[in-house]
Amino acid sequence: MIPSVDYIRILPEIVLSIFGIIVMMADPLMPEQSPKKPLGMIAVIGTLAGLAATAYQTGFYGGAFYNTISVDSFSVFFHVVVLLIALAVILTSFDYLEVQRIRSGEYYGLILFGSVGMMLMSSAVELVLIFIALEISSISTYILAGMRRRAAESAESSLKYFLLGSFATAFFLYGVALVFGATHTTNVYGIAKYLQGQPSTLAYLAVGLMFVGLAFKVGSAPFHVWTPDVYEGSPAPVVALMSTGPKAAAFAVLLRVLFATGAPGWFWMVWVSAVLSMTLGNIGALVQQNVKRLLAYSSIAHAGYILVAFAAAKQVGISAAIFYLASYAAMNVGAFAVVSHFASTGEKYVTLDDYAGLGRRSPILAAILTIFLLSLIGIPVTSGFFAKFYVFNAALQSNLVGLTIIGVMNSAIAAYYYLRVIVYMYMRDERTEAPVARIPAGLGIGLAISLIATIYLGVWPSRVLDCAMQSAQDLMK
Repeated sequence: MIPSVDYIRILPEIVLSIFGIIVMMADPLMPEQSPKKPLGMIAVIGTLAGLAATAYQTGFYGGAFYNTISVDSFSVFFHVVVLLIALAVILTSFDYLEVQRIRSGEYYGLILFGSVGMMLMSSAVELVLIFIALEISSISTYILAGMRRRAAESAESSLKYFLLGSFATAFFLYGVALVFGATHTTNVYGIAKYLQGQPSTLAYLAVGLMFVGLAFKVGSAPFHVWTPDVYEGSPAPVVALMSTGPKAAAFAVLLRVLFATGAPGWFWMVWVSAVLSMTLGNIGALVQQNVKRLLAYSSIAHAGYILVAFAAAKQVGISAAIFYLASYAAMNVGAFAVVSHFASTGEKYVTLDDYAGLGRRSPILAAILTIFLLSLIGIPVTSGFFAKFYVFNAALQSNLVGLTIIGVMNSAIAAYYYLRVIVYMYMRDERTEAPVARIPAGLGIGLAISLIATIYLGVWPSRVLDCAMQSAQDLMK
């Protein structure tokens, strides 16, 4: 018989699943052409209840369901990050769906179900369960990417994401099969115990295949080619979700696969992927005129910075990666929230020329976007500064001087295209008559969450960094 405490250890996932089911059941009962904001409010309540369940869960650390789940500081940290991302995205979507004439109530349900998969990915210590959680998250985002049904590019992005994602999932699953063949178990701790001796060639191959599958999910090079097209065609709030939530969850899985299992032969794969991601991402962003594509290439580069911390490998490197993920989530969700509001009907206004003169037309919106862009650069008093500082410091402590130099050079390159957006907003004359609507309440709250998190992590990072270090310590036990 399963102990009742086991259900407490998956309480946030249960809560979100219940609210997702409520959203799906309530949708058919509403008039077809009515606004879907009431469903969004149910989803908001669900995410807040999920946060409360996560807080309650902290008193019940331990394994659950025959050691397939592990609730510790590591999983709780990622639960909070994923839930805050979902909350901000849902709030941002209220008026976006009305403007884009999207009447799909299942939109909110899919965000909740996708979040369930992301949270399970961070707490699962059984590779088969990680695969199931990965698919729950992926299938939700595949559908969300095609929510702008009247736009051909949205359907194209959904199809590309689905097809390439399926290939990546096959790589990961084949790697899991080889791990089982090499170690006779798919439990993370069982694998770690088995690999304490001399690992077999099969184990090296398995690690490589799993890394390929997860590298696709995080959008790191050379498995990044889907990112710009998918981000460009998907609804902007969905891009805010898929560029942060699934990425954070996939990095959490990668941390468990590489470090908690004691997996062999991963260092040079991570090193090469970090260099390629930073370099190709930043160079690709330099020539973009579409702001969504620019931020897509930017996300590839940021995946590279996180992998620099992975290469450092020590506890300080793991904690730096965890802190970076939280910081990146705050600033990137905020940036895409501004993009989603300014894009208007049909997402017509997404080029740099459309942003020309935004500082005069909407000073508040331009100022908020400027803060997020400065954070993405890594300017002091923003979360991006400490995120990059901790990553490069961890790399130096591990004697990865060459990798640190490449990272710093890429950060300098990135400053150009972020500042370029700011120059267009404040120093270029308007070239289009792009309207700027009033900031609605839902978007305002979502932006406030992202803005407060971005400034808080840049002014007082110690509390969150302590949580990140505790999470890293729990992972390495």
